[in-house]
Amino acid sequence: MAALIYFTGPMNCGKSTLALQVDDTERSAGRRGLLFTCCDRGGEAVISSRIGLAAPAVEVTPGLDLWAHVAAELTAGRRIDYLVCDEAQFYTAAQVDDLARIVDEFGIDVSCFGILADFRTCLFPGSARLVELADRIEMLPARPRCWCGAVATHNARLVDGAMVTEGAQIAVGDTDTVAPGRVTYEVLCRRHHRLRLPRARSGVAQPEPLPFEGG
Repeated sequence: MAALIYFTGPMNCGKSTLALQVDDTERSAGRRGLLFTCCDRGGEAVISSRIGLAAPAVEVTPGLDLWAHVAAELTAGRRIDYLVCDEAQFYTAAQVDDLARIVDEFGIDVSCFGILADFRTCLFPGSARLVELADRIEMLPARPRCWCGAVATHNARLVDGAMVTEGAQIAVGDTDTVAPGRVTYEVLCRRHHRLRLPRARSGVAQPEPLPFEGG
């Protein structure tokens, strides 16, 4: 029976890597699917992972009607057994509703991958709707660590190394180490997120900054 599954976790826990693995596994079994993404750090219309894997995908813009898109593919005679939807936290609630309808009415498996909460610890609209509708929610087992060594659970936004808790919900991180006002992201434990204490302010050596993403 088809299912809507949400694979989630903080940044750097392998969500996009798993999305690409699911697609590869399904295709190896002779199944045919569609890949979707939104605001991937690798650019438009691509699913990319930190370990160097990438695949083309349909870019989910706010106005994309996922139900109509899949229905048109089926009407054209194209077989679809599954959907892989990366960066699903950025989808609108209506688009998540479409995914649930695709599962229920077309019998297509839908695997979504994304972050639950933003840098302010507020749920993304897409994630909130997935929590409400998903048949199953899976927390990825590969857990990143805060600079203190504790399991990281929160995503922190930094501007010039200083943690911020205000601003637009979506802002892609820059990896340019010299540009002023650059946005980067870091995963923290709850305690250090609450204290607004990223690695740069802790006295611990700073690693390469993480760009913002779901995988």
